[in-house]
Parts: sequence; C-alpha cells; structure tokens
Amino acid sequence: MPVLPIDSERYGSKEMKEIFEESSRVKYILAVEAAVAEAQAELGIIPADAGREIASKANISYVTLEKCKEVEKKIGHEPANIVEVLVDVCEEHAKPWVHYGLTSNDLLDTATSLQIRDAMKIIESRMRELTILLAEMAQQYADLPAVGRTHGQHASIISFGLKFAVWASEMLRHFDRLNQILERVLVCKTLGVVGTGSVMGEKALEVQRRVAEKLALKPIDAATQVVPRELHAEVVFFAAILASTLDRIATEIRNLQRTEIGEVEEPFRPGQVGSSAVPVKRNPIRSEKVSSIARLLRPLVQVALDNIPLWHERDLSNSANERFIIPMSLILLDEALRTMTEVIKGLKVNEKAIIANIQKTGGRIFSEFILDLLLKRGFP
Repeated sequence: MPVLPIDSERYGSKEMKEIFEESSRVKYILAVEAAVAEAQAELGIIPADAGREIASKANISYVTLEKCKEVEKKIGHEPANIVEVLVDVCEEHAKPWVHYGLTSNDLLDTATSLQIRDAMKIIESRMRELTILLAEMAQQYADLPAVGRTHGQHASIISFGLKFAVWASEMLRHFDRLNQILERVLVCKTLGVVGTGSVMGEKALEVQRRVAEKLALKPIDAATQVVPRELHAEVVFFAAILASTLDRIATEIRNLQRTEIGEVEEPFRPGQVGSSAVPVKRNPIRSEKVSSIARLLRPLVQVALDNIPLWHERDLSNSANERFIIPMSLILLDEALRTMTEVIKGLKVNEKAIIANIQKTGGRIFSEFILDLLLKRGFP
C-alpha cells in the first residue's frame, strides 16, 4: 500500500517511475559493475575470464532484488549488498575480482547518471510535445485581439496568440538549458575511495574512460570519493525552473478561467465532478495541480544546494535526502508536463468573451494609441 502520494498512480508516468524503482536501481548498478569488469579485463588489470564471468552475471537474472534485500538486512549497506550477491553468484575464479578497485559511490553516482539520462529522455519528449502545442496555439490565435493586462488591470491590446508564443519561446530556452546541463552532469566515476584510482594505478583513468564509453557517459574530470554535488543540484534546479514556467502558464489559465473573465476553460471530460457542493462549477483543477507541484519542487533546490559542501573527500550527509530529491524532482516534473500538455491540448478558447472584455472599458483600452496619435499631431 503506497504511503506517499508519489507512489500512487496519481503522480508520474509508469515509464518514469520504472527508472527509479528498486529493481531498476540494482540493474543500473550492475551495469556499472559489468562495464568496469570488461574494461579492467581489456587492460589486463584482472584476468580476462574473470571479466567475462563478472559481466555475464552482473544482471538482475542472477543478482535479484530479493537476494539484495536479504543481504542488506544483514549488513545494512547499499550497494555492498549488491556486490556481495554478485560475488556469491560468480564462479570461484572471478570472485576476488568483483568490484576491484572501486568504492560504493563509483557505483551509486554512475548509476545515478544513467537514471538521470534515461529520465531526461522522457522529459525532453514531453517538453517537445508541449512546445509544439504552444506554437500551434500561437499561430491559431495570432489574429485574435485580446486584453493585455498589467498589474491585473486592462493595459493595451495584444494578440491572444502572443501569450502562447511567449510560453513557447520560454520552453525553447529550457531545451537549451537541458542540453547544457546534460553535457555536464552525465558523468562516470570509477576512481575508488578518494578519487585517485590508486588500486588500478596508471591504468585507472583509462578504465574510467572505457567504462564511460561503454555506458554512453562522460568520464568525470576530477572527483573525490563522490562526484561534486553541484552536478546533481543542476538537475534539481532544472526541474524547478521548468516547473515554474509550467506554473506561470497554469496561473494565467487559472486567472483567465475566472467567471468574470471567462476567456478560456480547461478540458472537462464527461462524468467529471467539478465540486461536491456546487455541481455547476468547472474548476481549473489541472492547472492548480501544476502550480501545486511547482511549489513542492522549488524548495528541493535548497536541499540540493545544501548537499554541495560535503566534508573533505566526502561524507554521508547528502545520501538520505538524495534518495528523495532526485527521483521526486523528475517524477513530479514528468507529471507537471503531462498535465499541462493535457490542459493545452483540450483548452477551450472563448473568442466572444475575449472580444467582450476588450469592450468593457468603453474604449479606454485604446488610450495608448490615442496618445500616440495626439503626439504625432503636435498636441503636448
């Protein structure tokens, strides 16, 4: 039975959640172990037959989640539990070479990079779908005049399509941010206890380079026992800033759906209940949901920033909260993107109300143009 709402079907897609499931985490960690064993065998650091054996057994068919949980109950350590099960399933000649020269965070941090990479593929796809919809709406309503509001007051005439054009433009900048962030954060680290690669010696950097290549990551330039946490902070920040853009769109839709404005309306499916007490209401609950998710995501940035100043070559003060903030950030962002796409896809635009609102001020909304005309005719 789910304890947190994020564990229910209400938030996040199945494909996104699968990336962060316990069994998937084990799968990613084993992928790192396999790549390291292969690279070490290629370079003669471990025997070739040991490398083949480890790589063949480093998968969840042999190292099951159930076995890993049993071992963790005894030893109280992740990923040492996974390593222990892997050792147990390997042939005798390979056992001494499992996890050779590595430390726990070589597995954990590199596995996290793999999770972020796969999660961001989903995020990017969602972003693309939403951006295309916004661009189409901008074009569709380019010639529809509407009230432009500043400070909540009628200011001047705009194209209703401009709202969508601005949002689409904002989304395009998020694509730039995402590409820049992924260039930095998708790193592989296999340099052992304090980042020197001492056990593997002069071949340590080449092992890391080859592992990164096998996993389609980049080798970290320099690290301690862990990769610098400013990298993970960028991921959480990206989730928060993109969610804030979605919140901006959602907030505008919520305001435009006010009874006294009535310019747009969220999709409302047959059988949907708007209110238990006032059955005629159609509340903008999807947009409100997006705003609510954004409020939850923004404070996670502070937690990610607090993880940056670890002690010396590392401490464990980041560990517990990272188990929450990285999956939560990406699962919730996924949900916000899905929800906002659903809203825009089914958004009803009330053109009559938009034109009627222009007329509410009895022509005063055109004062900017009247002033300009007077100035051009010489009136002070």
